[in-house]
Amino acid sequence: MDYLIDTNVLLRLVNRQDVQHSVAVNALLHLLSQGHSLHVTAQVLVEFWNVATRPTQVNGFGWLPADAEKEAQNILSQFPLLQENSDIFQNWLNLVGSLGVQGKQVHDARLVAIMQTHQIKHLLTFNGQDFQRFNHIIVVDPSQLT
Repeated sequence: MDYLIDTNVLLRLVNRQDVQHSVAVNALLHLLSQGHSLHVTAQVLVEFWNVATRPTQVNGFGWLPADAEKEAQNILSQFPLLQENSDIFQNWLNLVGSLGVQGKQVHDARLVAIMQTHQIKHLLTFNGQDFQRFNHIIVVDPSQLT
């Protein structure tokens, strides 16, 4: 099966001080050992860069851009990048319109639109509650896999 890895999983993966670091590592290792394919998107990497380079005073890592780039390249070397195409926007527009999505949750809807476009049913995320309205995907919490 194919899985999309949410940003919050990658952030915990690279942050050894995070209390859920080992949960993220173990979940990814578990899925890979079972033969699943794990993917990232450009949006996930943009969100990752945002947090990685944001100052620590505002819940970021405080990394330099060069450090964020190095880690993003490392992520891309391990997990294939799903390609963007014009179907993603139409799927996103249909989702936000039909479900009345508003505010920052439009970003979650875009991840679901990418999943739809690439026919991926599983999302690995620590924020499952953010995706409850999208009943055509399977949300998997990393803590369920360890």
